[in-house]
Amino acid sequence: MISKDSKNATRSRVHDRIRKKILGSGERPRLNIFRSVNHIYAQVIDDGQHKTIVQASSLELGKAADGKTHVTGGNIAAAKQVGKAIAERAKEKGVTKVVFDRGGYLYHGRVKALADAAREAGLQF
Repeated sequence: MISKDSKNATRSRVHDRIRKKILGSGERPRLNIFRSVNHIYAQVIDDGQHKTIVQASSLELGKAADGKTHVTGGNIAAAKQVGKAIAERAKEKGVTKVVFDRGGYLYHGRVKALADAAREAGLQF
């Protein structure tokens, strides 16, 4: 259990409240966001089958050919790259419409940048 005083505990409670209302289906899966200090992650999830359809993260996009991470994912530019990547991968799997799950984070900054980039790349939500 997370302590009541932490920001993550508050975010977790907000996320639980959101997840009561949002459910991803086969025809309209859930686009879930997780934001850490250094990276941002996105998954398209079919809650009916409990399966992740596609995923993208700034951790994988920031790696160079030598395998070492050179680009931080804790900025808006990285969030835009992840949004574009998740939309392209979802379209390859035949997913064009999703339900957006902001993961308890405010719709601002990196979360908004990821969502806008995914919309521009062709996802509808």
